[in-house]
Amino acid sequence: MKQVQISEELFQALVKYHLVGMEDYREEIEKGLESKLESMTRRQFYSTYKTAATEGEREEARQKYLDKVGMHRDFQR
Repeated sequence: MKQVQISEELFQALVKYHLVGMEDYREEIEKGLESKLESMTRRQFYSTYKTAATEGEREEARQKYLDKVGMHRDFQR
């Protein structure tokens, strides 16, 4: 199973929320986890683009990656 690295700040917020019961950190945790998930998704699309077996799969992954990073279609080649 792969490992996922998070910031120390997010880790501390998770500990305070789950072990100490400090509800104040809920929004910070949600934002941090959403950001991490987006980053992982972008990385997966990029990796697929670089390692795909066919040109069609590469192009599909490239388009998904560019859409995720917010590159306007006019600037894509």
